[in-house]
Amino acid sequence: MQAATHAERRPLEGVRILDLTRLLPGPLATQHLADYGAEVIKVEDTGAGDYARSMGAMGGDTSYFYQVVNRNKRSLRLDLKQAEGKALFLRLIEGVDVVVEGFRPGVMDRLGLGYAVLAARNPRVVLCSITGYGQTGPYAERAGHDINYIGYAGVLDQIGAAGGPPVLPNLQIGDLLGGTMAAVMGIMVALFDAQRSGRGRHVDVSMTDAAFAHAIFPLAEVLATGRAPPRGEDLVSGGVPCYGVYETADGRHMAVGALEEKFWHLLCDTLGRPDLKPGHLARGEAGAQVRAELEAIFGSRSQQCWVEVFDRVDCCVTPVLRLEESLDDAQLRARNMVVDVGGIRQFGPPVQMDRMAWTTPRSAPARVGEDSEAILAALGVGSGELARLRAAGVI
Repeated sequence: MQAATHAERRPLEGVRILDLTRLLPGPLATQHLADYGAEVIKVEDTGAGDYARSMGAMGGDTSYFYQVVNRNKRSLRLDLKQAEGKALFLRLIEGVDVVVEGFRPGVMDRLGLGYAVLAARNPRVVLCSITGYGQTGPYAERAGHDINYIGYAGVLDQIGAAGGPPVLPNLQIGDLLGGTMAAVMGIMVALFDAQRSGRGRHVDVSMTDAAFAHAIFPLAEVLATGRAPPRGEDLVSGGVPCYGVYETADGRHMAVGALEEKFWHLLCDTLGRPDLKPGHLARGEAGAQVRAELEAIFGSRSQQCWVEVFDRVDCCVTPVLRLEESLDDAQLRARNMVVDVGGIRQFGPPVQMDRMAWTTPRSAPARVGEDSEAILAALGVGSGELARLRAAGVI
């Protein structure tokens, strides 16, 4: 990577992370941290490694899915079930700041690598454990996926149209809000404290907890009435005309977010329908009548025609884009949210900062353990020992 001046250095330079996670939540969390300068070593088993490598459409020898959540990392192949593999891992612990794992509760302890063992080697180390339900509670040992976590959290029940069934979003709320962003937050909080106190912490991330903790609007309704609103009937889920999705003549859609009265009035004036202004937050039959009027109006022109109208009007009416269109969107491009990594378009870091150099990202490790020799050699393992460990299946 290019050298950065002090004024341009990435804020997490010098932070070292061992990443034991697979699939989506953990790998994306550590990729975010790597983008901001952390050194991330992806520790993979001596079998197939992270099985995301072969999931979905392939981009060469590894899947696109794997490649877009593992950039800026190096791969170390290590059998943690063997005593020598465990010993090497503990040697690495002495020089790292964070360990991230996504096993079921108790697995790290059974491997002999629980938090107490790691902290004995390095009191400053932060261990972040990402699970579906957390390290405690009656569901802790259960298997699950995003659909299960948001189901328990009361979030899935709220997604969908009025009168219809729950709808599965193609943005994994539990995995990403819960397993990725909550992990990043927990790691950074624990790291901040470790710098001041000299002691790390065990960060317990439950994807269910994190999804549950952000269900703000349903909670407000429960506090007010004793129950969550029916699906599709809350303020921001389709219950009022000023906030919803309307189909256009060409089968596309426009997103109307005119919650504030000033935006709603401007929308009505732009459509030449000032008579709709009283229906801003109308519900029930009155709200349905206003929505029907808007449906007819938006259904009379193509999406592009409406874009040309509302690009000139600041009232929170925008097109619903397909992702391939978002990748070419002027605003996202201007924010460098689309980056080229090894010839593959990927998302840029989600938070912009001043005085941070954006260096050319390193592609995700193509082979399991492709950096093993370099990483272990830096630990003081000689070439003869490396050959013996490889022959024994430890690396």
